[in-house]
Formats: sequence, structure tokens, C-alpha cells
Amino acid sequence: MQPFFSIIVVCLNAGERLKKTLDSIKMQTLRDFEVVVKDGGSDDGCLEYAYEVKGELEKAGEDVSVKVVCRKDSGIYDAMNQAAGEAAGRYLYFLNCGDWFYSVDVLKEMWEFICGSEKKEGIYYGNIYERKTGQIVASNPRMDAFGCYRNVPCHQACFYSIGLVLAHPFEVKYKVRADYEQFLWCFFGYEKRESLDFAYKEIVIADYEGGGFSETRENRKVSAKEHREITRKYMLSRELFKFRMIMWLTLAPVRTKIAENERTAGLYNWLKGKIYAKK
Repeated sequence: MQPFFSIIVVCLNAGERLKKTLDSIKMQTLRDFEVVVKDGGSDDGCLEYAYEVKGELEKAGEDVSVKVVCRKDSGIYDAMNQAAGEAAGRYLYFLNCGDWFYSVDVLKEMWEFICGSEKKEGIYYGNIYERKTGQIVASNPRMDAFGCYRNVPCHQACFYSIGLVLAHPFEVKYKVRADYEQFLWCFFGYEKRESLDFAYKEIVIADYEGGGFSETRENRKVSAKEHREITRKYMLSRELFKFRMIMWLTLAPVRTKIAENERTAGLYNWLKGKIYAKK
């Protein structure tokens, strides 16, 4: 029987972080899912726990399965693509090592939410808890062109119809923003765009570790470069000019610093939540 969700965990020498991530999956009250652990060649013993969980669930006679895929990859997005190719669920969710589900009922609530959708295909998303700042970061509840330019939900907040990822895998040439490119393809480039749902539920989905690969100083520069390239790919020049002017006039770089500062992030996210609530 096809599982409703495939929870994908990509790892490489993740140590105890993999254990905490898998434990948060094990505790989910909804059991209609599988786990795909994609390992790029760990030698720190972290996979032992993945096999332990696999054996534990099989012994208990649960329908939940754990697939451990050990194969070299060229980086996180290649690993995510490989894992998606091994997945059997209707909807994919990518949970990074070191991140975990915010509550035991996340999958249950998202299952109810997705089942209530009329379209049944798309990207279903919520909010994240950012461990670094100790704040809940709200996602834009209504996606439009400017929302796509400014702020799409991070992949830890998103559940994807599996067909969308298989039809347009993450482009591995992008080192930091392949998930952003994939989201924009779904929104602007998919030929059956009108059949898709981009639906927001006010729920905290993941406890997000932060401070990782994409947030180093060097990769922030890469991220900005990739953002320019990807938006030119999907948006008109006049749109880009308008959006850049809006970002400049609203002091976007200053707002980013405020959002990332532990002392000011709470106020910033509170105000952002109030603005989103009016949409």
C-alpha cells in the first residue's frame, strides 16, 4: 500500500544529530509514512541507529518502513534527488539532519490539511521554529510573484507532491538555492500550474537548527548570485525592477539583520506575523 508521506533524511557523518531527527519521526502519531535515509558515505557510525530503527519497526510489525540508501552524491541537492527517486509516498518532506518535527502531531495535522484540499497536488507548507533565534518564523500565507521573489517557505516547511519533484528535480548546479529554483518552477514554469495548490496552514512544522551550509558568509554571496540568476529565469525584467525597488525602499538588508539578531528577532517575527495575518 502506498504511504501517504515519504520523510526524506539526507546525511553524511551526522553523528547524534541523525538520532535526534529519526526519534522525532518515530514519535509521530500518524503512521502512514515511510522514511528514506540517504547517506553519502558516512564513516562515523551514525547509520547504525538508522538500521536499529528499521529493525525495531519491522519487529513491532508496523506498516512504517525505513529505507537506507547508501550511495555517493555530489552534494545535498543531488542526495535529495536520489532519495526522491527511491520514495514511494504521495507527498515528500525533506527533514535535514539536526532538524526535527516540532510536535508529535505534525504529520497528522498536515494529513488532514492536504486531504481537505480540492486539488490534491501542489506544495503544502507551514512555519518553522528557528533554534538559533528562538523564534517562530512565519511563512507567507499567500504566494504571488512578489512573494516568490522575496520569500518562499524553506523546504523544511514544505510538503511536495512527489510528481513535482520527479518532473523537475532540484538543479544541482545551484549550490544553495536549488530548492528555491524548484519552487519557482512549480509556481511559474509548470505547464499544469492551474492544477496546483500552494496552500498554507498555520502550524509549526519543524524545529530548524540553522547556521548550516547555506548560512556561511561565502555561501550567502553564492545565494545572492543564484537568486539573481533564478529570478531572471522566471520573472520579467519590469517585474524584477519593481521588486528590487520595493526591497530597497523597505530596507531589506536592515530587516534581514534584525530578523537574524537574537535580541530583535522576536519583535520582527511578531510584526511579520501581524502583516501576514491581514492577507
